[in-house]
Amino acid sequence: MKTYDFVIIGAGITGLSLARQLIRKDSQSSILVLEKEPRFGLHGSGRNSGVLHSGVYYEENSLKARVCGAGAKELACYCDENNLPIARMGKVIVPVREGDDAQIDILHQRATHNGANVAIVDSQQLREIEPEVVSLSGRALHSPDTAVIDPLAVLTQLVHDLLKKGVEIQFDCAVTVADLESSTIIDNRGNRVGYGHLFNAAGQCSDHIARLFGVGNKYMLLPIKGIYFSLDKKSGIQLNGLVYPVPDLAVPFLGVHSVKTIQGSIYLGPTAIPAFGSENYKGMTGIKIDDAIRITFQLIQLYLRNNQGFRKFTNEEAGRFLKRRFVKAAGLLIPKLKVEHLQPSEKVGIRAQLLNKESHELVMDFLVEQKGNTSHILNAVSPAFTSSFAFARHVVQKLTEG
Repeated sequence: MKTYDFVIIGAGITGLSLARQLIRKDSQSSILVLEKEPRFGLHGSGRNSGVLHSGVYYEENSLKARVCGAGAKELACYCDENNLPIARMGKVIVPVREGDDAQIDILHQRATHNGANVAIVDSQQLREIEPEVVSLSGRALHSPDTAVIDPLAVLTQLVHDLLKKGVEIQFDCAVTVADLESSTIIDNRGNRVGYGHLFNAAGQCSDHIARLFGVGNKYMLLPIKGIYFSLDKKSGIQLNGLVYPVPDLAVPFLGVHSVKTIQGSIYLGPTAIPAFGSENYKGMTGIKIDDAIRITFQLIQLYLRNNQGFRKFTNEEAGRFLKRRFVKAAGLLIPKLKVEHLQPSEKVGIRAQLLNKESHELVMDFLVEQKGNTSHILNAVSPAFTSSFAFARHVVQKLTEG
């Protein structure tokens, strides 16, 4: 049996960033990263929109607020230093419903507190920034520093850097057994590995891994599927940057918005429709009966209790499964948009959203729980990619503080 100073479960952006922080802190550390897939980037991190969020949405003093802005700057610098593609295209957040205008002031206050560079603009200024976009109230929030990167390029560079510094990464390696007392794990090949400290950064499987260690039993991950449509280039609609609606701040979703890739393609989405498996990207694939039953039960509970306005949110999102209703939602941002302007897209992601089963509420902030010499990252959702470097530093620092 081989023992490492640190074992990290998950080779997504969070796991790789943890390895980067650990090896920077002590270049002599022995570090092993385990990934159940044959390569990196097949799930959340590789399907990420690539947006580097600036820290507009997050409540003051939340962990998201503390690490998002710093993380965006660090990741942008990492892209510049390694000649990775980055486009600083900016973003506008626009009221689309009655009552949204007051939220602009709340978002402006949060963004300012969180160190983001934002400004409230009027309809004329908005027209100069995004001629195709209309604000219901005549005001919008402009974040000029918001950038877009290529998530797979970042992951590839991180893996290259880590391997060069002696970090071991093993693919096709799923953890099946954990023994907290002996500080060992067993993988799907029957190999036993020892660790000084273990980090569970398994993303969509993090709740399952945590339960192997007796951690996080009051939580479970709800898979939320995000489906996109691509904007037909023949539509004549031009977007200079990113366009988002003012979100419902009671839930951790941002609504249907535009996504402009580093290559210039434009997508509209995502939906936020519950999936029946953590890898249920299409049709019936990735569904396990036990998981589907468990997820369905919790969704019914959330709908009946209606905490965080979950019923209204669900009713709205369910309708967007239909293209016509989806276009209606996106058309509140871009009035010229028509059904024929949107084409089917293979772009789909699943958000591993943490649910507190005791309070029957969706967890809004990042969440890390420790037990013994293990740390479990249970809620690493947006803006986890943006925040990854700063978040990893926070997790490692908490470890050294004891």
